[in-house]
Amino acid sequence: MSEESAHQKVALVTGANKGIGRGVAEQLSAEGMTVVIGARDPLRGEEAAAALRASGGEAYSVTLDVTDQVTVREAAKQVGERFGRLDVLINNAGITGSGHVSPQDAHDQVPSSVDLDMVRAVFETNVFGVIAVTNAMLPLLRRSPARRVVNVSSHAASLALTVDPDGPFTALLPSAAYSPSKSALTALTVQYAKELQQDGFLVNVAAPGFVDTDSNNHTGFLTIAQGATVVVRLATLGADGPTAGFFSEEGPVPW
Repeated sequence: MSEESAHQKVALVTGANKGIGRGVAEQLSAEGMTVVIGARDPLRGEEAAAALRASGGEAYSVTLDVTDQVTVREAAKQVGERFGRLDVLINNAGITGSGHVSPQDAHDQVPSSVDLDMVRAVFETNVFGVIAVTNAMLPLLRRSPARRVVNVSSHAASLALTVDPDGPFTALLPSAAYSPSKSALTALTVQYAKELQQDGFLVNVAAPGFVDTDSNNHTGFLTIAQGATVVVRLATLGADGPTAGFFSEEGPVPW
């Protein structure tokens, strides 16, 4: 590791070969961080890292499937061997469970008729995968003087917005998989923040908004860069920043 890179913050972004994760990686790189691209497909991960390097950034890729403990442990090992620490963890990898359909419009997520295996698969990635990656990376994060963890959720995680008769989700179909998994993720974030606050961690959850990505078949109205902004802001908080919060770019999101 060069002397210059030793002074750069190191950030790992899961699911970073495309979509919001890639947008976050690009913005963190522009902020001067060394970025580690976590991707299930090693070729796509390396392509994303190469693109960042071509833009003048310092970027690497690791094979990381958040549902596969072997790749999670190997990724932590590689980050540790290369950098000795991790400053920022962005738990971005997630699935809708319904393919390229906006999760709130997915008929296969209606609670009374949902396929339980689909629900398990969504929680495996969106909740259990976050626990697996976070716990694997905690020893490396503890070596950083400025420890930041950001979990990428959704406005759909908000119970208050969901039940508000005048809220944004009134006309949308109920969900037994995606939305509850993101609600669980926000709750999990609070618990990590509570445990790790005494150790100087800032752990928050971000709602990027309705972003134009593969996961909603490009029906979102925000650009990837716009969606990434709140994630990057939480990843670069100063020592006096919040923890255990749920934020969009507009400000706090109701639980």
